[in-house]
Amino acid sequence: MSGADDRRHVVVIGAGPAGLAAAVAARGRGARVTLLDASDELGGQYWRHLPATRPAARERILHHGWDAFTALRGRLAADDGCEIVTGAQVWAIERPAPDAPAVADSSAPPAAVVHVLVGQVDGSRREPLALRPDALVLATGAHDRTLPFPGWDLPGVFTAGAAQALAKGERVAIGDRVIVAGAGPFLLPVAVSLVQAGARVVGIHEAARVPGLARGWLRSPLGLARAPHKAAELAGYVSVLARERIGYSTGSAVVAAHGTDRVDAVTVQRLDASWAPIPGTERRIAVDAVCVGHGFTPRLELPIAAGCRIGADRFVEVDASQGAGPAGVFAAGEITGIGGVDQALAEGEVAGHCAAGGSPSDAAVAPAVRRRAVAHDVAGRIEAAHGIRPGWTGWLRDDTLACRCEEVPVGRIRATARAASSTDLRSMKLATRAGLGICQGRVCGRTVEQLLAAEAPACGSAPAASPAAAPGPGSDRRPIASPVRLGELAAAYERRDTGPPSLAAAAPGVDDPPPAGVADPPPAGVADPPPADDPPAGSDPPRDPAPPTTPAPPRTTDRKDTP
Repeated sequence: MSGADDRRHVVVIGAGPAGLAAAVAARGRGARVTLLDASDELGGQYWRHLPATRPAARERILHHGWDAFTALRGRLAADDGCEIVTGAQVWAIERPAPDAPAVADSSAPPAAVVHVLVGQVDGSRREPLALRPDALVLATGAHDRTLPFPGWDLPGVFTAGAAQALAKGERVAIGDRVIVAGAGPFLLPVAVSLVQAGARVVGIHEAARVPGLARGWLRSPLGLARAPHKAAELAGYVSVLARERIGYSTGSAVVAAHGTDRVDAVTVQRLDASWAPIPGTERRIAVDAVCVGHGFTPRLELPIAAGCRIGADRFVEVDASQGAGPAGVFAAGEITGIGGVDQALAEGEVAGHCAAGGSPSDAAVAPAVRRRAVAHDVAGRIEAAHGIRPGWTGWLRDDTLACRCEEVPVGRIRATARAASSTDLRSMKLATRAGLGICQGRVCGRTVEQLLAAEAPACGSAPAASPAAAPGPGSDRRPIASPVRLGELAAAYERRDTGPPSLAAAAPGVDDPPPAGVADPPPAGVADPPPADDPPAGSDPPRDPAPPTTPAPPRTTDRKDTP
């Protein structure tokens, strides 16, 4: 490691490819690093694998870039200057006051106050911790975006990420006859993972049509030539599909799932260029499981809480150093744009280097800066070729559930918007309860926004003023980023001045008294008031109090990085 001053403390949230690369780069400049991840294993979704208690004999053959992962993991595990904390749920981030004094051994105020609960989510008690780092790297990844369709709430319908998580992390296939549908290159590795887990994939249905795919991927062909490894990766997937005789259809989608107790068939239909279903092209296919994914939604709760810039495309805006706005706060990976593992590794390396006091112009990160440029070009092609088009709402019925948690149908959202002549997202939450369930709008939030955008003309609003078209956090603002028990809030307040000894040793400022000007964690049951334009995450009317323990939403999974 570098002999640079090691008093600078960098906290990295997320241990997928971006977070691992950031932690290694920060240590390369001599910073002390605390790496936090909610999972029990490092690697994120991209490198999800069997637990250490029952490792696979040949894990390498099931993953792309496995050697890169083991190298990153090995460097951090052998480094006393990096504290790795798994089972660490970051539930809130506070921004320091402008006049907040410096943390110990530093000349600057903390980048943020990071509130963490360490331990199993389903355990009887998790240990509270408050970190006040000099720099913060956010690498929280993304989760699946799934467009609703009639029957998508039936058992046997899975998101693409959930299906892959079971296949890679448990070696479990979601069914015997599985159809894979949606949009984006992620459908290919998911189908291959299902085959490796023992499922029969009856077909892959990509919503984008050939002309759109060609325009997106083949624009400026010379630029694509800078990423030849992507062609090799694609060839590997195609060879598996050919060997297994799996068909790949474009301009086609699953528009309905059928069944009583669970899914037993689906209807697929041809789509036009806007993704609107073409009448008369319906076809019924017998299946026992459905795997759907229409891209990814960045996990923005923590970036928003940290004060990061959120662009009109609903990703974190960063500069050349991966700086995200506030001093000392950096972002990397899928929260800055869906670009795959190459983008995540390159951005993570630059972010970690700069968080530790470096510059993006330093020779040490010049290769990463070049790789980042190539990855950004690939990300632009993915969006141009596979980005969601507006016509998909044509396969919805009024009784199709938009919000599965609260069982709110599409028709109720449309009728409420028209009756109130309003497309205000906050009003819609309170009137229909859409987004107030277990997932807190993570699954349905963007869908509700698009439905409201479509109703804007009927409500007397210009489409550009609709929630889906406006820059800012929209449905992604959640002051409390993850479920917290009231007892844990109380414990966090009581122990706000201390932290576990193992973390205190590796992270200067963990066990120091909170500096003046930095707010303490809220007392039990009291959260900071949210901005006026959005209700607090998890707020329910008094008639329906939330249970003390909130499990994760069904059939969804978090994504750290795409292939």
